[in-house]
Amino acid sequence: MMIEARTTRDGAITFPVHVSPRAKRNAIEGVSEGALRVRLAAPPIEGRANDVLCRFLAECLNIPRSTVRIVAGERSRRKRVEVRGISLSHVLALVPDVSQETAGKQELTGDRPAARRGGESS
Repeated sequence: MMIEARTTRDGAITFPVHVSPRAKRNAIEGVSEGALRVRLAAPPIEGRANDVLCRFLAECLNIPRSTVRIVAGERSRRKRVEVRGISLSHVLALVPDVSQETAGKQELTGDRPAARRGGESS
């Protein structure tokens, strides 16, 4: 399944995100109903989860925090996020690989997507 991402007239990319707050850790879980599923450790109190979402997506995309913002759904689990300064392919690369999902969940947790990490062994 694909993210329902769109490029705006001014070159920004918007896409839906489904947030699950109060998770064990921040992670991208995949796509559900066209939205990127993201688990966040932060609680949905006083905008903390929104701030963590923007920071987490900026880390995963290797872009400044200031280029990520929530344009709709600030008080909802379903949000629309806007990012600037990257291509649509970078956003689509956030989605865990389907073949790896069947072997076991792939999570994007640290400061970069797991697919970009090289040479790590477990």
